[in-house]
Amino acid sequence: MEEKLTIVDAAARVEGKLTGKDARILGRFEGEIQLTGRLQIGDGAEVDARVKVEACEIGGRYRGQLEARSIVLLEKARVEGSLSSETLAVREGAQLDGEVTTGAGRSKPELVAKAGAA
Repeated sequence: MEEKLTIVDAAARVEGKLTGKDARILGRFEGEIQLTGRLQIGDGAEVDARVKVEACEIGGRYRGQLEARSIVLLEKARVEGSLSSETLAVREGAQLDGEVTTGAGRSKPELVAKAGAA
C-alpha cells in the first residue's frame, strides 16, 4: 500500500485548512492543520496555525496552538504558543516561549480512567 504524504515545498506559501493523514511543511503555512497521523515542520519552515495531530516534529518556526499525542522540538525549532501533549521532547538548542501541558492521558482521557480502575 502506497503511503500518502502531503508536502508543502520550501518555495510555497499556503493559507487555509490542511486535513489528511501525514504532512511535511518545508515552506510557509498559515491557518489550520488537522491530521490523523504525523506533521513534520522542516528546518526553515514557518507555520502559524492551530494544529491537531497524532505526532508533531518541529525543526523550523511554529506559532499557534498545538495539540498532539507526542511533540518533538528539534535543535533549530523556534516555538511560540501553547503545546498540549502526552509526551514532549526538547532537543538542546530549541527555543520555546509559551504554555506547555503534558502528561499521560492528555489526548485520551478515557485511558486514565481505565488505568485507574485496574
